[in-house]
Amino acid sequence: MTGLDATHDPRRRSWVASAQLGGDFPIQNLPLGIFSCHGDATRRFGIAIGDEILDVTSAVEAGLLDGVAAEAARLGGGGRLNALFAAGPEPRQALRHAVSDLLTADSDTGKRAAALAAALLHPQTDCQLHLPVEIGDYTDFFAGIHHARAAGAQFNPNSPLPENYKYVPIAYHGRASSVVPSGELVHRPRGQLPGGPGQAPKFGPCARLDLELEIGFYIGGGNPRGTPISIGAAAEQIVGLCLLNDWSARDIQAWEMMPLGPFLAKNFATTVSPWVVTVEALAPFRIPQLDRPDGDPVPLPYLLDAEDQIRGGFDIRLGVALRSARMRQDGVAAVEVITSNTCHLYWTLAQMVAHHSVGGCNLRPGDLLGTGTISGPTRAELSSMLELTFGGSQPISLPNGEQRGFLEDGDEITLTARCTRPGYAPIGFGVCTGTIAASETHI
Repeated sequence: MTGLDATHDPRRRSWVASAQLGGDFPIQNLPLGIFSCHGDATRRFGIAIGDEILDVTSAVEAGLLDGVAAEAARLGGGGRLNALFAAGPEPRQALRHAVSDLLTADSDTGKRAAALAAALLHPQTDCQLHLPVEIGDYTDFFAGIHHARAAGAQFNPNSPLPENYKYVPIAYHGRASSVVPSGELVHRPRGQLPGGPGQAPKFGPCARLDLELEIGFYIGGGNPRGTPISIGAAAEQIVGLCLLNDWSARDIQAWEMMPLGPFLAKNFATTVSPWVVTVEALAPFRIPQLDRPDGDPVPLPYLLDAEDQIRGGFDIRLGVALRSARMRQDGVAAVEVITSNTCHLYWTLAQMVAHHSVGGCNLRPGDLLGTGTISGPTRAELSSMLELTFGGSQPISLPNGEQRGFLEDGDEITLTARCTRPGYAPIGFGVCTGTIAASETHI
């Protein structure tokens, strides 16, 4: 796993003024992304710094990046980062070190770069952010044990956890084509809805639309089909993390779930934050994996690695804010309705990667994996409306008096994430936002 180095030094300061203001993107972060400028559809490789985007290609053209870092920058060209992810950690790490030096206020390269700021930087508000990779496949896990318990209790109170839960990282294959970047509308889906006891289903718009607070993570080099990734090597396959909202149509899901699991209830939209916060940036915020309670089984050998148990977890504070259409109209700010933390995950990201490939499945560069909903043990940490409102039976109240059991048209949902640790600069993920639009009615 990546260790600490000079790029994590909290004393390091950038010549980009907004990087010193305590936001998500100080010089210690340097997340990767793809952007285009308003008025120019060309997609470019960028790195977030403060409120700006460093145009990585322009930095190469200006002679500020060379060697392995310049090659990494070229791999990130073409509007997708798949080739860079495929190249493994060395080019990515070289680029991080070179860009950190380029943006440092008192370095020689930094002084040269500061003089070229107008050509290198673009305000984020003047840009559109895109999906960072072409996502070939998307898999969503079920690794939040508090979510599994709370959601499962609504369907089977006497036995909320599946029998296999503590042995196997459960997952389903999602729909890559409907993964969208933060800011895109989410249309309320339509489908078959369960009728009453003994009644036929009806067709119409989902009435129990939900969010799911998750972390997504991107695969690097991948593996040949038939050759599993060992648990000891799995962490090296993870390039970086993002926020992920796995929107869910709970009423459609209830009708279609048996016997093969989610389908239309999950395939209409998955929203991700556009910046890839690299595993290098997250090195200071690694923590031991969640202790298993006495009596829980030890993971099978192919899922158990000592280093992964010591450093395979992450301390990332998560939040969900809701702003209704009426709140926006009245100028009322969004209100945080959920908080949680990645420390509550029952399985590590490396365990998910190892299990995904153990049967011979070939993961590919840019594949997206989701953790599943990351709920905690308290009500404020129940990270979907299904859990938070007990299936809609105990709605939450908004500051203007509105109530929500599930999401309504016009609701804007924003996911956030923040990492803090004494002695290190805090970093964040940006936002993962989606607004609910009314269902299409032409069917």
